[in-house]
Amino acid sequence: MSDFAGLVAAVTGGASGIGLATANLLTSRGATVAALDLDPGGLPDGITGFAVDVSDDAQVKSAVDGVAERFGRLDVVVNNAGIGAVGDVAANDDDEWLRVLNVNVVGMARVARHALPYLRHSPAAAVVNTCSIAAWAGLPQRALYSASKGAVYALTLAMAADHVREGIRVNCVAPGTADTPWVGRLLDQAADPAAERLALNARQPTGRLVSADEVANAIAYLASPLSGATVGTVLAVDGGMHGLRLRPPAQ
Repeated sequence: MSDFAGLVAAVTGGASGIGLATANLLTSRGATVAALDLDPGGLPDGITGFAVDVSDDAQVKSAVDGVAERFGRLDVVVNNAGIGAVGDVAANDDDEWLRVLNVNVVGMARVARHALPYLRHSPAAAVVNTCSIAAWAGLPQRALYSASKGAVYALTLAMAADHVREGIRVNCVAPGTADTPWVGRLLDQAADPAAERLALNARQPTGRLVSADEVANAIAYLASPLSGATVGTVLAVDGGMHGLRLRPPAQ
């Protein structure tokens, strides 16, 4: 499939996990891809890295402008960069709240703000934000993280409304628990990592974590020109975790 032929895509957090899986997939489908990441080293051939901290507006502007200047255009933005947080509402101090919201929410706004002038000139402009089912499913010990992803969901809908008549489609994906390096680091911090992984698998109706490639395929669907009528949509990629209520397996 070459539905992205001739298009330029920027993927934040594009050097690992869901971001790297997305960058690889878009490249395979014809896109010229730039991975914007804190550490863009070691990228596969065909993906250009730009070092950027999405919490720094000057760095974001420089990176976005750099992508457009190098490749002559910018058509697709995948806002995937994000960080996690663990604990109930009392567990994280003000500095941690501000840090996570600055990356997970304001970081997306920064990237979109600087991309808009280029997207307005694209015949196939699309923005896909990485949300989470934590935006609407109450998960224990995820108060700050859930708040940030709830904001991403609301931001996606507002952006879609603001820019649809400019020809810019905005949507988001909402993964369930995904098998990514970030989740791996969380598991490593658990008292019993093996037992924690089994517990995470057990709460998924499919009995396993979501893969980065599965999320990447959902992002590619939303970003593709073939999905030109899909706007303001949240696409859950959670193995049925939120929507299904299954009986316990027979003993």
